[in-house]
Amino acid sequence: MSKSRPEDVLHRVEWTVIRRLDGLLQGDYRTLFYGHGLDFADIREYEPGDDVRYIDWNVSARMNTPYVRQYHEDRELAAHFLLDVSPSVDFGTVNALKRDRLVDFVAVLARLLTRHGNKIGAILYGGKDVRAIPAAGGKMQVLRLIHDLMTLPRLESAPYTALSELLGAGLRTIKRRSLVFIVSDFFAAPGWERELGLLSRRHEVVAIRLEDPRERELPDIGTVVMTDSETGEAVWVDTHDRRFRERFETAVREREARLAAAFARAGVDVMTISTEGDLVRELLKFIMLRKRRVVNARAASLLHAVPA
Repeated sequence: MSKSRPEDVLHRVEWTVIRRLDGLLQGDYRTLFYGHGLDFADIREYEPGDDVRYIDWNVSARMNTPYVRQYHEDRELAAHFLLDVSPSVDFGTVNALKRDRLVDFVAVLARLLTRHGNKIGAILYGGKDVRAIPAAGGKMQVLRLIHDLMTLPRLESAPYTALSELLGAGLRTIKRRSLVFIVSDFFAAPGWERELGLLSRRHEVVAIRLEDPRERELPDIGTVVMTDSETGEAVWVDTHDRRFRERFETAVREREARLAAAFARAGVDVMTISTEGDLVRELLKFIMLRKRRVVNARAASLLHAVPA
């Protein structure tokens, strides 16, 4: 990654990811970009060609004719990336580092957004400080963001990630209601859940989880040195020890449960990107999940509006 130029990274993802998505989605990225959380602008009678997902079933039932909601996102969308580039994202054991996946995801989404005339900004958190990139449009903004990610100094160790600092910076910095992507492996000190909840009340928030398979499964390979990528502390562990592997698996399950509960409480959609995965397939899976959620929400609204 360090030998590549921002132009090379963007060219690669345009050919390997964006072109494939264009062919599969035929340019329909609305479900990925827009959810329920953006600013409501108006309501009007349904016209042929309107997106049926925006029908307001309660109003339609009262008026006995279909009505649709309009949002400010119909005219312009501001998107921000809150990027955790602390030492733990430099972990990877199979095909790539989590940092590689982070850069690819940001390049793809930033280019898709700017290509549709939207502005993008970012906040980078490296484990010790926070850097903000003001929102702007165009291809040059995408290249600037990729350049800043690629040239950001990598720390050998740092205090355990305080994700609350990154989310807090987003709360302070992003004034206009926006689409916010939080990209992190969520290996962080506790206490960030409150900021996530506050952020999701103000913005349309999507959590992007970076992961490597070895963070979930510990192979039986004997005695090895395990290093905490955040603090740099190294310890010897015996992976032959069945009880140790069981404790590891229990800790993983408990962490997964805590994360799922935190995202559910905040009402945040979650996409997982693995160092082993294919970004196109992962994006398509996420888009289908968001479409299903919209359909289910509308169906529930319709059932609620119909008299018993």
